[in-house]
Amino acid sequence: MIVFIFIVSLLGLMALGMPIAFALVGCGLCMMYYMGMTDPQIVIQNMWDGANSFPLLAVPFFMLAGEFMNAGGMTRRIIAMAMAWVGHIRGGLGYVAVMAAVAMAALSGSAVADTAALAAVLVPLMRNAGYNISRSCGLISCGGLIAPIIPPSIGFILYGVTGNVSITKLFIAGIVPGVLMGASIMLAWYWCTKNDPMRIEPKMSMRLRLQETRRAAWALVLPVVVVGGLKIGVFTPTEAAVIAAFYSLVVGLFIYREIKLSQLFGLFLKASETTAVIMFLVSAAGVSAWLITAADIPGQLAQMVEPFMGNKMLLTFILMVLVMLVGTALDMTPTILIMTPVLMPVLRQAGIDPVYFGVLFMINNAIGLVTPPVGTVLNVVCGVARVSMSSAISGVIPFMIAQFAVMFLLVFFPGIVMLPLQWMTR
Repeated sequence: MIVFIFIVSLLGLMALGMPIAFALVGCGLCMMYYMGMTDPQIVIQNMWDGANSFPLLAVPFFMLAGEFMNAGGMTRRIIAMAMAWVGHIRGGLGYVAVMAAVAMAALSGSAVADTAALAAVLVPLMRNAGYNISRSCGLISCGGLIAPIIPPSIGFILYGVTGNVSITKLFIAGIVPGVLMGASIMLAWYWCTKNDPMRIEPKMSMRLRLQETRRAAWALVLPVVVVGGLKIGVFTPTEAAVIAAFYSLVVGLFIYREIKLSQLFGLFLKASETTAVIMFLVSAAGVSAWLITAADIPGQLAQMVEPFMGNKMLLTFILMVLVMLVGTALDMTPTILIMTPVLMPVLRQAGIDPVYFGVLFMINNAIGLVTPPVGTVLNVVCGVARVSMSSAISGVIPFMIAQFAVMFLLVFFPGIVMLPLQWMTR
């Protein structure tokens, strides 16, 4: 019965138009009332405990780093570098979008920010070159989904804090799957556009290619510093976020000189607003997480999937399907905060590595960013490109299928995640 109250109260409050953070608190109050333990102190204490975590300090700093990177010209230089190397290939602007998405994912970790930047630059170019604009929007949307997988990833930070999983291992484990996601949508792009009429961009000389690469070099150094420092243990993920923010600020102010001192307040304010939304969600989820544990909802879920406990692969597959269904109704952050405390005890009982599952879980949640009715990333691209949602949905389907294929490939071949992780962390 408690599971029914949890689901109905949460979905009911969301259906009434209540913001998700308030719906989580309201859901917790409904569960408390049913369990006969209504006490305002429990709500306040768990909201405080939910946000009172040192690793969560990484969130505002990575948000700030993303703002500095976009304002400081790092994003534009990465796109220009990718254009120089592959822009002349048939359908080259699509490959530019994917290459730039992978590089930008290693800088900011925000799917929405990366997608907005890519769409603003590339959609007009694709439209002028005669590309199918719906398909182009679909590609850019799915390219943005790589950001939560390749480190640094805000989603991995939330999952690691909520599930008590090593964030450093999650970061490193996401590298190979993130690259595979990029490769999969490149293949889908090649297949979909091989017969499309489009203008081919002129090939740049090697001198111009190297020139654009040198201009982007300062941006390309940052992911090497972050991942290398995490691997050898020089700093923690939180410290990496501070380094990323400081580095991107220095590059934007003194090297590229595209950030003005007058812009700083606005950039800090924008990062603060985004961080406040995420942290309030984390705080509100602390109430639901505590009550989920008190009501033993994970134990009830474990009983439901007990017939599959002996087969890790089949259980992982079933849980992925469950997360897919939830992801169509909820955005990524609330899905992580709600599902992680429910699933983590089941994973530990079944002997599934939480780092491995975390990568699959994050890919699944990322794909949810382009699935209606929520589809946050798809909405961003529609707004920037000025295309209808129905048109964008038809264009995103081939690339969404390609990324689901990668996810289920990882379900059936866990070594793709675990072997590189073991090699990089030994």
